[in-house]
Order: sequence, then structure tokens, then C-alpha cells
Amino acid sequence: MSITYIAVIVILGVALLLVAVLKYKLNAFIALLIVSIFVGILAGMPLQGILTSIQKGMGNTLGFVAVVVGLGAIFGQMLESSGGANALAENLLTWFGKSRASWALVITGFIVAIPVFLDVGLIILVPMVYALARESGKSLLFYGIPLLAGLAVTHAFIPPTPGPIAVADILGADLGWVIFFGITLGLPTAVIAGPIFGTYIANRIHISAPNDLVSETSVSSSSDQPSFRLVAFIIATPLILILSGTLTAVLTERSLIASSKFTEVASFLGHPFSALIIATLMSIYFLCSKRGIPKEQILELSTKALGPAGIIILVTGAGGVLKQVLIDSGIGQIIADVIADAAMPAILLAWILAGAVRVTQGSATVAMITAAGIMAPILPVLNLSAPHIALVVIAIASGGTILSHVNDSGFWLVSRYFGMNEKQTLQSWTVMETLVGVCGLVFALIASLLI
Repeated sequence: MSITYIAVIVILGVALLLVAVLKYKLNAFIALLIVSIFVGILAGMPLQGILTSIQKGMGNTLGFVAVVVGLGAIFGQMLESSGGANALAENLLTWFGKSRASWALVITGFIVAIPVFLDVGLIILVPMVYALARESGKSLLFYGIPLLAGLAVTHAFIPPTPGPIAVADILGADLGWVIFFGITLGLPTAVIAGPIFGTYIANRIHISAPNDLVSETSVSSSSDQPSFRLVAFIIATPLILILSGTLTAVLTERSLIASSKFTEVASFLGHPFSALIIATLMSIYFLCSKRGIPKEQILELSTKALGPAGIIILVTGAGGVLKQVLIDSGIGQIIADVIADAAMPAILLAWILAGAVRVTQGSATVAMITAAGIMAPILPVLNLSAPHIALVVIAIASGGTILSHVNDSGFWLVSRYFGMNEKQTLQSWTVMETLVGVCGLVFALIASLLI
């Protein structure tokens, strides 16, 4: 196969995905499977070989992602239902003071989105944004954009949120490095897209807090909420364990410490499975059982959490199928050889692929998984280090974030809860998301030069 023919196959595959999702409204899971079969046929794979690749790609991907996303969903549900997110926000607002509330909100969003989905975090915390805007008389965007920036950055950059988990698994990235770069590059990104841009746009668009939405987003009283220290400790636990496992592996690999029972235990506890099982059990016990929530209700909450998680798991599995078809057909190897000889960095290529799919069809998850599926066969040929592969994950997450507009459900969620029309939402939310995507790319490229 010539590189021209392969380029045509990839372009047609992405075009088919977009038509299936946009025109025919097919679920992304079905659409990705159809595209994988389509690509395999054009690449000349035997029909039975395509079916084998589907089974292998789905099984290999779900073996990791299903466990991590499922545990993360239950973990987030416990935090949400216990009032833990509100406890974080209220304490941070008290510490920072209302004069620096925008900084408290960006940090709140950054922390809360680690276990909680972006849309859920917004719905839980938006009453605080309303209250601050009414009390100060400032535009709702002065407080809302920082909160949204914190939520958006963590949702895209930091495991165990589903997006980076899925991309990291498809690319074979070390989660410890992804978490490290997600935090170190995500914090300055959130600051630029949050308090800095929020102050700028609030001076140009004044949005008053909508009175008719308050009843839909109740906030539990402070007496019913867990303590800030407890919530922060539980959220930090899986991150610390995973980072510790990665650090132990690096030190052992470089012979800085000897392999022993201690390093074996540290690696075991630092695996995402172990870390999230521990964190989930802690959230169930300390945030729910110990505070009097009945066991039947905890079971019901856990079951409820797995509903949206199931959709993400299946879409991610279909992304793994696309990756496997590209590998088994030989397309990935040929593309990798061409990229290896080209001047374009893998980080930039990954960002462009994710951004193109994101802008066209709207879903950040589909954009990230599609880009990861195309990039996965390329990376082994490029012989990138673990930190560089993690930066490719950040680049894909950044590209999958840019230019949220009318084809993205998040656009309409923000428009509704902030009481903005389409133009105002484009000027605020869309620009904020684009800042997240561009800053993430720039910081990832800079980091790649320093490691």
C-alpha cells in the first residue's frame, strides 16, 4: 500500500465516522465499529481477520478501562451524593475570601472534577456561583468561567476521569506520568483560561444570575457535609498511590533503589486497580456508611453511577478496535514510518487529529478516542519515552477540548445554566475551551523539550 492510498483510507474512515454520528445519529460505539470494519476492508484484510481484530481490540482495551472507569464512577457518585464537592467549595471560598473567589472556584473545579464528571460538577456547584454573583453584583462569568475552567482541565487531563484513562490505555501510557503532567501543565492552563480570562470576559459581558434555575440545584447544609480534610484526603489517595507506584518503578529501573518486597508492594498499591479500589472503599465507608447513609441507598447509588460509565466504556472499547485494525492491517506501521521521517512532532500531530474530529462532530470523548486509535500504532516506531507518551495523551486531551460549539452538549449545558444566548456562550465558554486546548498544546510542547 502506498502512503497516498493509506491517507485516503484514514480520511474516508474519519469521514464515515462523522457522517454516521452527525447525519444518521448513530451511537459512537456502533459508528466506531463500522469504521473499523470499513478501514479493514479497504486495507485488504481477510474478513475473518477483521472479526478477530475486533474481538482482540475490544478485549484488550476493556480489560483495563472497564475496571478503572467503573470504580471511578462509583467513587465520584459517593463524593457527589455525600455533599463532599460542596464541602470543598465552601472551605476554599472561606480560605481565599470573597475578594479572591474566582481563584477558589478554579481550584474547586480542578479538584472536584478528578472523581466527578464535568456536567455533574457544574450542576452541583453552580448555586455558589449564582450566590456570589448576586452578592457582588458582578457578571456571572466572573465566577463561572474559573469554575468551568477548573472542571474542564481536570476532566480532560487528569485520570481517573474517563477521557485520559481511555487515551492512556489505548496509547499504552503510564498513568503516573499522565497524572504528573496533567497536574503540572493543567494548573497554569486552568489559571489562564479561568481567573485571567474570566476577569476579561466578565468586563465585556454582564450576565445576571438566573433566578429560575436555583430550585433545580439544591445545596446540602454545611452540617450535613463531610469535612474538607476528609474529602481532600480521599480524593488525593488514588493520585498519591499511582504517582508513588510510578516513582518506585522509575527508581527501580534506574537501579537507584533495589528491588524488594517494599517496591513490589508499592507497585501493587500504585496500580490504578488497587488505588481506585482503596479510594472507592474509603469513599463508601467514610463519606456514606459512617455518616448514616443506609446500605441499600449506597448500593442504589453505586448502580446509578455505572449507567453513564457503561456508555464511556463501550465507546472506549470501540476505539481500541480501531487501533487494533490499524495495527493488524499494517496501516499503522506505514504511517509510523512516514511520521518518523517527517519533521512534525507526534504531540502536534495528535493535537491536530483530536482537534479536527472535535470541531466537526462535537464530542470530546469521540475525538480523543479516535485520535488515540490512529496514533497508537505510530508511537512504538517513534520509540518515545514514557514521559513523552504521557505528553501525547495531554496533547490529544487538549485537541479534544478546543472550540466547543453548537454540536457539543456541553455548550448547551453552560448556555442553559448561565442563562446566555448562543453568541454569549461562543464568546465565553467556547473561547475558554479553546484557551484550554491551545495552552495544553503549548505547555506539552515546552515540556517535551525539557525532558
